[in-house]
Amino acid sequence: MPAPKVRHEKLVREIQNHDYRYYVLDDPIIDDSAYDSLYAELRALELAHPELLGADSPTQRVGAGLRTELRTVLHVRPMMSLDNTYSAAELGEFHRRVVEGLPETSRVLYCVEPKLDGASVEILYRGGKLAGASTRGDGKSGEEIIDNLRTVKNLPLTIDYTGDLTLRAEVVIYRRDLDFINSEREQRGDAPFANPRNAASGSLRMLDPRIVATRRLRALVWQVLEEDFAESHSKALDRCAELGLPTHRKQVVCASNEEVFAAIAEIEKTRPSYEYDIDGAVIKVDTYAEQGILGNTAKFPRWAIAYKFGAERAYTKLLDISVQVGRTGALTPVAHLDPVELAGTTVSRASLHNQDQIERLDVRIFDTVGVEKAGEIIPQVVDVNTKARNGSERVFVFPTACPSCGGSVRREEGESVVRCINPACPAQVEGSVLYYSRRFAMDIDHLGESLVHQLAHAGWVKSVADLYTLSEEQLLGLDRMGKKSAQNVVSAVARSKEQTFDRLLTGLGIDLIGQVAAAQLAEEIGSLEHLLSLSVDEVCQRADDISGFGPKMVDSLRRYLQSPASRDLLERLAELGVSRAKAKKEVRAGGALSGSSFCVTGVLSRKRNDVHADIEAAGGIVHDKIKKGTTYLVAGEKVGQSKLTSAKKHGTQVISEVELMELIGALPRS
Repeated sequence: MPAPKVRHEKLVREIQNHDYRYYVLDDPIIDDSAYDSLYAELRALELAHPELLGADSPTQRVGAGLRTELRTVLHVRPMMSLDNTYSAAELGEFHRRVVEGLPETSRVLYCVEPKLDGASVEILYRGGKLAGASTRGDGKSGEEIIDNLRTVKNLPLTIDYTGDLTLRAEVVIYRRDLDFINSEREQRGDAPFANPRNAASGSLRMLDPRIVATRRLRALVWQVLEEDFAESHSKALDRCAELGLPTHRKQVVCASNEEVFAAIAEIEKTRPSYEYDIDGAVIKVDTYAEQGILGNTAKFPRWAIAYKFGAERAYTKLLDISVQVGRTGALTPVAHLDPVELAGTTVSRASLHNQDQIERLDVRIFDTVGVEKAGEIIPQVVDVNTKARNGSERVFVFPTACPSCGGSVRREEGESVVRCINPACPAQVEGSVLYYSRRFAMDIDHLGESLVHQLAHAGWVKSVADLYTLSEEQLLGLDRMGKKSAQNVVSAVARSKEQTFDRLLTGLGIDLIGQVAAAQLAEEIGSLEHLLSLSVDEVCQRADDISGFGPKMVDSLRRYLQSPASRDLLERLAELGVSRAKAKKEVRAGGALSGSSFCVTGVLSRKRNDVHADIEAAGGIVHDKIKKGTTYLVAGEKVGQSKLTSAKKHGTQVISEVELMELIGALPRS
């Protein structure tokens, strides 16, 4: 029998090799049970001989305990954004600028690779060991996540390289893994993740690495900062792969603009076969020397650009149309489809938006319809192939009564939405409770869709106020509800009583009153008790005086407060002790942003509420939407074209999150 040290070294190498084959090459040579047997033997050996345990052991991937906060660290070099385009003409213009910016003797080579749609991170290897990792953050600094990155099994803890290596990578979740994770979440009554990107990004910032380890994260390296590592970007990626570091292995070196277009076309063509999400192609000048000559603008490198793909479209048979009822009573038609593959997932349902959309497209049951994913997330029917009709198609008749409660429906003049007018409608109750409990509102854990559905249809919860009267004994009578689960629900509901007044106003879901408007109104009114002491006219007059509160918002607030059901709900919440007063914000007089107004959009490095708070603390005003007089649009990633068009229309300057912090004169709060 080999000595314990010899056996330990062999087990570590063997398990590391199997991890590499499974998570990097996607080519395992043993089954799960054989792998688990090796892992169990290694753990037993380390328990018997603690002196053998080292930082590079596979058992140390989940070694850290629960943390209380994430520390902010500076990046080795700022993580810049990429300029992007959807246009072949603009891509040609990029090529012209590159050629003009380089010496005439240069023969430009480009590296074309897929644009990964995950969470960007910086990873440090020092002396061959994984030594640091941080989120993208604001580009200059990010949150330190080394304990979470150690749980990513395709990322080696050690590599055969003794120098410094600073990497940029994308953390992704394979679509098949997200299906598995969501299946488990739904069984527990938790809401499924909307897409792999959100799941990966949220997982990276969790405080408990043990939970992160269950999220099946994978890292894909896409940049090396040390220019002495290789002479070009493509060769640096090749060398990373040789060291066992995970890369996408999809890069193509191109010697002409025509080859670049061909490489992009190939990536788009093969996009459905990728295990992970991509949303375009990245084109980079390949050699580091030429990258250095071209340099950077204040926002982007001049040597790289992202070519974004349009939404994928697939055609399939529309089998039926049903109508869902949302929390506001809105009746939304949903298309039930013959399942079709779209953007890497199987789609069997898609939104039809409203009655007008059905009539505009002339959608009929049994039509062949085109389906796209709005923002790569929500499937929607976008067109109809009328030439495929054979006479079997049926015109859909929009319901004249609520499909959930059978009550009356109404369509207000000037609106495209038909609504159920019964506030006790179970479907509305379900939607209202789920919205009320969301993290940006009252933040109530353990209220999954399955539980809320049971509560609404049992008649135990007819409004959000009824949540506060639920008992453990009641809950124990529901499906899949044990004593501990019942205690968790009751405790979470009780804790929500301490949420601030602005969160309560957000959670009420008043039409057109979002998080920003709710915060402004809460600051103006002060508390729920004070709101109830004022007349409807007094509240609306105060709202009308708030900068950014338009006439439609005031009218919506008035309609809500005039409703007897709304008044009853607010009084019950006050009697139950829900929501403490919203403290006045400390706004710096004459602050750096005084006199300026801001609208914030896109995917940011921090919670949007934190960005809003920084703006307001510096004397700025936050608008929900771009309007006449809005000074700046703070644009994160994934910004819709409509926001940019609106900014141009109103003369609003578009800036990045980094530029916002420069205006304020401070880095984000850690």
